[in-house]
Amino acid sequence: MLVISSSQRARLRGLAMKLQPTAQIGKNGITDAFLDMLSDQLESRELVKITVLRTADVKPRELVDELAQELDAAPVQAVGFKIVLYRPSKKEGVKHILG
Repeated sequence: MLVISSSQRARLRGLAMKLQPTAQIGKNGITDAFLDMLSDQLESRELVKITVLRTADVKPRELVDELAQELDAAPVQAVGFKIVLYRPSKKEGVKHILG
């Protein structure tokens, strides 16, 4: 799991406020296809917001930690039914959110 400082997390939370969710998790939970899609989104955007549907069997706080572990990302926040993850892109020439 990627570790970021509290000031970096605060900056990412501010940036995430403007984001629309790009994925959602429901009763099917985390699948390999979902992880692949989320990994692609993190590679191109670095910061993603996910909606956890009420039908999901897992609480958002547990889910953000599990996803961060699986994707080698940093858990930014889990508020209500929204979670946010961050992972710097490995693409050449990409300007990273955190500089």
